Amino acid sequence: MNYRHAFHAGNFADVMKHVLVVRILAYLQRKETPLRVIDTHAGIGLYDLTADEAERTGEWVEGIGRLDEPFAPEVETILAPYRKVVADVRTRHGDTIYPGSPGIVRELLRRQDRGVFVELHPADYAVLNEAFNAVSNLKVMHLDGWTALHALIPPKEKRGLVLIDPPYEKTGELERLGTELLAALKKWPTGVYAGWYPIKDVAPVDAVAQRLHEQSPRPGLRLELYVDDPRDPSRLNGSGLFVLNPPWSLKDEAETLLPALAERLSRSGYGAYRCEAFGPPA
Repeated sequence: MNYRHAFHAGNFADVMKHVLVVRILAYLQRKETPLRVIDTHAGIGLYDLTADEAERTGEWVEGIGRLDEPFAPEVETILAPYRKVVADVRTRHGDTIYPGSPGIVRELLRRQDRGVFVELHPADYAVLNEAFNAVSNLKVMHLDGWTALHALIPPKEKRGLVLIDPPYEKTGELERLGTELLAALKKWPTGVYAGWYPIKDVAPVDAVAQRLHEQSPRPGLRLELYVDDPRDPSRLNGSGLFVLNPPWSLKDEAETLLPALAERLSRSGYGAYRCEAFGPPA
């Protein structure tokens, strides 16, 4: 799967992933003590939805483009911080811009927090570096994301989030996600980890989820959004996050949010979600 993100910015997978990342950060920032956010596969951080790549696929139309109409009040409460981030980014950069995870993190970090954005692709790194490296509490690194994951933990702040969002261009990266999450937990057992994955066929995801359930020493959540029937594995049918050490509130929030997104973002009338705990009890 080739997932050069400029072609997919603002699609259904971005909406799901970014809303949940914002919820995790909102929870972590209930405490005043500093935290660190590490984004291992950062991309360029800001995407123009009128650029050639985004217009060629038009995926954002069925993602962020479907969020204009309000949801039920309880869903809007969960969405509110995400909506504010997108609005603030567009006020600063233009109405057609969609923030990737670095753009979102920049908006949310407090003065005492730190962010590290890692990108291997030379051209994307150059864009990311120009946009964010001058910000005093952000650092941009030109490095392989998997290497950076282990080099950057545990951080001195002792609290924080690691977002792992690989491109899934190589065979076995889903299985590698499970392996790397388990290895990272050994180095930093109290960090919050969010590992994103695409869903074509559910069976490979089930296998990784079962391994995490059996081997993770920490509690976790499997959160998934389906916009097409996963019985047809020839297409991207959904996306998910494995969240290790999730905030206690995240499961309830996901159980409110994900069915609403599944209904709104479904294609051809099919929408579904999954919200399951794994590993030891929280």
